[in-house]
Amino acid sequence: MKVLKVVPVLLSLIYTTFSITRWPTHIICKNNNLEVSYRSCDPLQDVALSVDSCTYVASRDVNIRLATVLRHAINELSVDFSLTINGEIVPLYSKQLCERNQPQFQFCGKKKGEYIYYSGSISLNMENIPQGEFNMTAQLFNEDRHTIICANFYINNA
Repeated sequence: MKVLKVVPVLLSLIYTTFSITRWPTHIICKNNNLEVSYRSCDPLQDVALSVDSCTYVASRDVNIRLATVLRHAINELSVDFSLTINGEIVPLYSKQLCERNQPQFQFCGKKKGEYIYYSGSISLNMENIPQGEFNMTAQLFNEDRHTIICANFYINNA
């Protein structure tokens, strides 16, 4: 008799687990000629990201806020940016943000389960944002190549 009670509960847990296929799209910026949105590409975790201003001025840093809960420790942390053009992935930028014995940021060395929050400026190193529509992926991963943050960005610059 207890099996008849447990089976529906297990089936509902399995169904709800597999029914979440994509995270919602978050709009970062939307004005007359620029729209930037993102969606987490990590199937297990969403990420919070915001930008202070929707206006992009060449050679000026952009102030961001980023937060997530760690599923893996980050003794070392690297970031990769890539662009998707006609279905092909083109690497754009790669950098190591945290080295094992030389932390550059306060979140370097954080452990699994800890909350990380970054608020500060980043430099895009771009003269201007290209016109058109394109997708960009940002992936942060630790020394074991475990995904810390993964986000797909949609950019429309008219």
